[in-house]
Amino acid sequence: MITVSRFKHKNKVAIITGGGKRLGQAIAIALAENGFTVVVNYNKSVSGAKQTINQIKAIGGRAFAVKADISKKTHVQRMVNIALQRFGRIDLLVNNSSVFIESPLNRTSEKIWDTTIDINLKGTFLCSQTVAPIMLKQKSGCIINIASLGGLQAWTQHLPYSISKAGVIMLTKILAKTLAPHIQVNAIAPGTIQFKNEEDLKKKHLPKNNIPLEKYGKPSDITDLVVYLATKSEYITGQVFAIDGGRSIQ
Repeated sequence: MITVSRFKHKNKVAIITGGGKRLGQAIAIALAENGFTVVVNYNKSVSGAKQTINQIKAIGGRAFAVKADISKKTHVQRMVNIALQRFGRIDLLVNNSSVFIESPLNRTSEKIWDTTIDINLKGTFLCSQTVAPIMLKQKSGCIINIASLGGLQAWTQHLPYSISKAGVIMLTKILAKTLAPHIQVNAIAPGTIQFKNEEDLKKKHLPKNNIPLEKYGKPSDITDLVVYLATKSEYITGQVFAIDGGRSIQ
């Protein structure tokens, strides 16, 4: 559906990392629905990226897919340069791409540690560092980092993941101070988000009775806040928003 906000933001350009599946795909589509031209980053999710593009085009939006391993600086620079060459500006970066590997202390190999830190934390840093000069030159821009409840709590079964997301949260605060006043930088820390195509939810997720609101979140719980921060917020920066049904207060 074409809305007023769609016309208002029709000339704005967003880069979404990990836009080929799950939350990244939902964020990309939500931004397209609000008028953004969307650069969908992917590395291995080729079919998912194509699906994201097709869904955006089906609603009359503009989207373009770019393959890049965000843990490599040359890949990130190439992705950003392509976006800039095609669209002339970058208004929004959503650092969504991440890996989630079960790895307690005794099963955290060097490879698992490096992979998790490189994608979740280093990748977020490299993408932010690369778009920052562009946004500073524009004197406007927004960076939204998808952190995790695991960055606020000690998830012993996901040691490197939890540490990487805690790093993303501190990176968010440092970027917010560094890039103010023209660029707003915030983070969203999702709890358990349920996607329609997932099966065996009881085996994969925390029991609902362990969550104060006794339910899982929906993708729209995250995408609505992304859209708000990207289109309406003018006085919020350096903040971390836990969207977790109250789990973080337990």
